[in-house]
Amino acid sequence: MWAKFHPGNDRANTMKPVHFVDTTLRDGNISLWAHGMRQHMIEPIIDRWDGVGYKAMEIVDASFFKKGVRELQEDPFARIRRVAAATPNTPLRVITSRHLTFEYSAPEVDRFYLQRLAANGVRQIRISDPSNTAKNWERLVDNAKWAGLDSVLNLIFSISPIHTDAHYAQLAKAAAKLQPTHICIKDPGGLLTPNRTRTLVPAVLANTGDVPVEFHTHCNTGLGPLCALEAIKLGVTIINTGTPPLANGSGNPSVFNVAENARELGYDPQIDLDAVRPISEHLYKVAREEGMPVGAPLEYTESHYAHQVPGGMISNFRHQLKQAGMLDRLPEVIEEVKRVRKDLGYPIMVTPYSQFVGVQAVFNVMLGERYKEVSDQVLEYALGIWGDGERDAMDPNVRDRIVSRPRAKVVARWKAPDMSVAELRRQFGGPGVDDDEVLLRYFAGIDETKAMRAAPARSTGLDARQPLAQLIDAMSQRNFGYVRVEKGGYSVQLGRTA
Repeated sequence: MWAKFHPGNDRANTMKPVHFVDTTLRDGNISLWAHGMRQHMIEPIIDRWDGVGYKAMEIVDASFFKKGVRELQEDPFARIRRVAAATPNTPLRVITSRHLTFEYSAPEVDRFYLQRLAANGVRQIRISDPSNTAKNWERLVDNAKWAGLDSVLNLIFSISPIHTDAHYAQLAKAAAKLQPTHICIKDPGGLLTPNRTRTLVPAVLANTGDVPVEFHTHCNTGLGPLCALEAIKLGVTIINTGTPPLANGSGNPSVFNVAENARELGYDPQIDLDAVRPISEHLYKVAREEGMPVGAPLEYTESHYAHQVPGGMISNFRHQLKQAGMLDRLPEVIEEVKRVRKDLGYPIMVTPYSQFVGVQAVFNVMLGERYKEVSDQVLEYALGIWGDGERDAMDPNVRDRIVSRPRAKVVARWKAPDMSVAELRRQFGGPGVDDDEVLLRYFAGIDETKAMRAAPARSTGLDARQPLAQLIDAMSQRNFGYVRVEKGGYSVQLGRTA
């Protein structure tokens, strides 16, 4: 069994380089902390990332702009600028999709957003289309090139009768024709197994020409690290990983695990793991102090292949149900996700379709009747506004029930807005309002953005480069009566009080 799992373990491939993309601040944050990472949590160790050797770093996606302004009361553009200034040698990457939000966004607004990202220090855009539609890829890749950004084009993995290796081979060929900077096999639901990886990766690599290929998977079933190693052995040279505690669980594989195992297999990880350790130690400290979850390896769960819920959605389900005092109903919601996804024709469980399915499942469970209430997004989906293929794949009975409601007539009259940048500025701008502020108001609302600006600044806490402070903090967790530090003619003694 060991020999079968490790073909070529005779070290004939010794020292082939393997590169890494860090997903801690974006995918780790959303998958494990429900977008709850505040700037002060990372401020002490931001400059450490640049010495690791990452090929790129994910930092935010479009959904973070609303969350950051409304709930964290922080400026996402300020976070981008701060991290970009601290990591000049590591390209920052932002995630974008067919539209900027769960609603339609006008083409000029899409390009304006990319332009402002580039102006604030972003250098790469990871592009997703929720149905892997090539005509949408073409527009998104062109937008990235127009804004002066490198593009990483996702082939989003799913499991259904149509998502075969041959299907992905054709998608890879179509993606390569667009000449993105990279192509990425992206498995947001953690659905890949080592066996499927062994057939999928060669099918993609055979059709991507000279475009480098990345590999991105999650650990929902505990198989993510094994799939990453299989991808490396099959010829993928760029792996997406997270830094513990923002790895494993429903997040991406740990950079330590993948890099160390790759080295054991005879590959040469292009990364300094010693430089990652203080980052990881600091984040564990933050998790302890802020009460944040710690990612841990998960056991294999067969039911995951039925509901296919991405990691970020699971953490958001927990967060929202806990706020509503209904966390105990999470298993019901997950079970209902399976049924809603089947009703909608098995959409890929990725933003925004995963949210459409998830929100509808919550409605169905909370109201005690399926499709008693339906979101406008599901109405749009059933009416074909999100694509004829998506509409036609639905269960006809469910589709008829959804579109027969009175609200459907209103939604059916919707026409795609064609907002210009000038109109965007008129609606969300004003005296003294710069373009970044205009976009924040577009994402989160004018009043909410003003409230964020009026919120008091948060302390950044202790600097991770203060070893004495770290030592005292660590020792305070132990059962010592006192701690005494001496240097030269000076001494400091800290003791417990009764």
